[in-house]
Amino acid sequence: MNYYSLNKKAPNTSFKDAVIKGLAPDKGLYFPESITPLPKSFFDTIDNLSNSEIAFTAIKQFVSPDIPEDVLKTIIEETLSFDFPIIKLNDNISTLELFHGPTMAFKDVGARFMARCLGYFNTNNTNEVTVLVATSGDTGGAVANGFLGVKGVNVVILYPSGKVSDIQEKQLTTLGQNISALEVDGVFDDCQDMVKRAFLDEELTSKMQLTSANSINVARWLPQLFYFMFAYKQLHNKHKEIVFSVPSGNFGNICAGMMAQQLGLPIKHFIAANNENNVVTEFLATEHYNPKPSVQTISNAMDVGNPSNFIRIQEIYNNNFKALKNNLSSYSFTDDETRKALKEIYDDYGYIADPHGAVGYLGAKAYLKNISNAHCVFLETAHPTKFLDVVEDVISKTVELPAQIEAVMDKKKKSIEISTYDELKSFLLSRI
Repeated sequence: MNYYSLNKKAPNTSFKDAVIKGLAPDKGLYFPESITPLPKSFFDTIDNLSNSEIAFTAIKQFVSPDIPEDVLKTIIEETLSFDFPIIKLNDNISTLELFHGPTMAFKDVGARFMARCLGYFNTNNTNEVTVLVATSGDTGGAVANGFLGVKGVNVVILYPSGKVSDIQEKQLTTLGQNISALEVDGVFDDCQDMVKRAFLDEELTSKMQLTSANSINVARWLPQLFYFMFAYKQLHNKHKEIVFSVPSGNFGNICAGMMAQQLGLPIKHFIAANNENNVVTEFLATEHYNPKPSVQTISNAMDVGNPSNFIRIQEIYNNNFKALKNNLSSYSFTDDETRKALKEIYDDYGYIADPHGAVGYLGAKAYLKNISNAHCVFLETAHPTKFLDVVEDVISKTVELPAQIEAVMDKKKKSIEISTYDELKSFLLSRI
C-alpha cells in the first residue's frame, strides 16, 4: 500500500516511510492510495473470528508489503491483549468500553500498534528516531507506555500545563527511560502547533529523524478501526441499525470508524459528539469550517479547536458536503450538560462514565430523538478514575482506583517547563 499527502504536493510513499515521517514534506497528512472493501462473507461470519483475526484481516492491506504477515500477526496479538466489552444501558443505547488497556484509554491500541511497527522497522537500523507528540490528555500516557523501552526510539511528549488531569499527568511524566515530558505554558493547540513546526524545521530534520505518534500518524490512526468491528461482532445479531456516537476531539477515532465503513462494515450512521469545542458541529450546520482557539472543558481530551483528522474525513467523502452530512451528525454540549449526563447515567443505569463518555451518551440521546429504530453505541474512551475529581463530585460516590492507576499515583512527576517553540527546538538539539 502506498500513501499520498492530502496536500497533493509530495511524492507518494510506503507505509513504512509514512510511519517514520509522520507528516508529509508538504505538511499534509498521509492517506492510503486505495481502500479495497472486504468480502461480505467476512462480516457474515465475523462471529467465528477472534479479535486478532478480525484486526489482521482489516489492517493487512494498509501495511503490506512493509510488514510480513507473520510479524503483523504478532504485532496484533501483543496490541490486543485486553478486552473490548459492550455494556447495555437500555434497548437503544449501549457503550463500548475502550479503557481496559495498560493506561486505561482508547489510545492504548494505536500507541501499542505504532510502537511495535516502529520497533520492527528499527530492528536493523542504527539511527535513532524521535517520536514527537502533543497530548490533550490520554495520548501522552498511552504513547509513553506503548513506546517505553523500544529500541532506537526516543519519545518527547508536549502537554498543556494545568490542562490534563492529575492521573493523566502522572502517566506521562513518571516513566523515565526513553520518555521525556515537556510541560507547555499554553493549550493543546499550542502544543500541536509546536510539533507541526518542528516537522517543518529543516535545521532540526536535517540532524534528526522526527516522527509523530498523534493520530496524524497512519500507524496510530488506522488501528482504531478495530473498535467498530469488535462492536459489530457483539451487536449485529441483536440490532440491524447500528449507530456510533464518538466523543470527538482531533477526530482520528471517528475517522477510523469511517474507514471501517469503507471496508464494508455495515454501520448506519456516525455521531461526532463534541464539547464546547464545536468547529465540526458548526461546519455541518453552516458548511463553513472555522477553526478557533480551544476552550478548556472537563472533557479535556476533546479540547481541540482545529481537529487535524477532519481533512481525512473530507477526503473519504471526496469533499462532498452532502455525502458527509448524510453519514455524520454532530452535537455540542456544555460542561453543565456533561455533568448532568454523568449523574443521569449513574442514577438511571448504575453505570459510572467518564466525562468523554458522557458527551458520547448525550450525542446518542440527541440522535435518537428523531431516529427511534437505531441502536446507538457511545464510545467510553477512558476509565472514569482518570477524571476522579469531576466524577466523584457529580455522583457523590468514591470510585475505587484500578491497579493500573494506583501504580502511578505515588510516582514522582518529572517534566521540563517550556513556553516557546525555540525552547522546544533547543531541547531537541541538545539530545543529538
